[in-house]
Amino acid sequence: MDEAAYRQALITSIAHACPFEKSILTHCAACSLAEKRHIAEREAVICNDAEALVRCIALRDALRHNFNFALGRPHIDGPLPHAQEMRMQCGGLRGLQFSLDGVGEVRNVAALLKLAQQQYGELADYPYSKIVQLANDCYRPRKTL
Repeated sequence: MDEAAYRQALITSIAHACPFEKSILTHCAACSLAEKRHIAEREAVICNDAEALVRCIALRDALRHNFNFALGRPHIDGPLPHAQEMRMQCGGLRGLQFSLDGVGEVRNVAALLKLAQQQYGELADYPYSKIVQLANDCYRPRKTL
């Protein structure tokens, strides 16, 4: 299947694509609301809760904005290269988790966001400088052979 046909099949079959799909597919994070779907020979992740999806999209966008300096980019307009996206997603989620409970393993993204909201309040009040710093400590990319 060519890339354009895959993207069209993905758009028509998955209405609620998970914003942390790459993290979930690489087992960097897990989520109780995520469901894996197979399209052609690929896997996609959808979210089964509309409210959680909105929270996750907002967090992903906030992480993108706050990772600008760490990724060496003045601003992020479009898609990031895979390695930078993984650093932002995995590192950001792990950094947030670590800032809350001292553990860098993300077992449930939906629960993590609820806990963060209880502890920090609004998304704008999250300690992003601490999260980005912890992301560098908590996330290590896979080594290539």
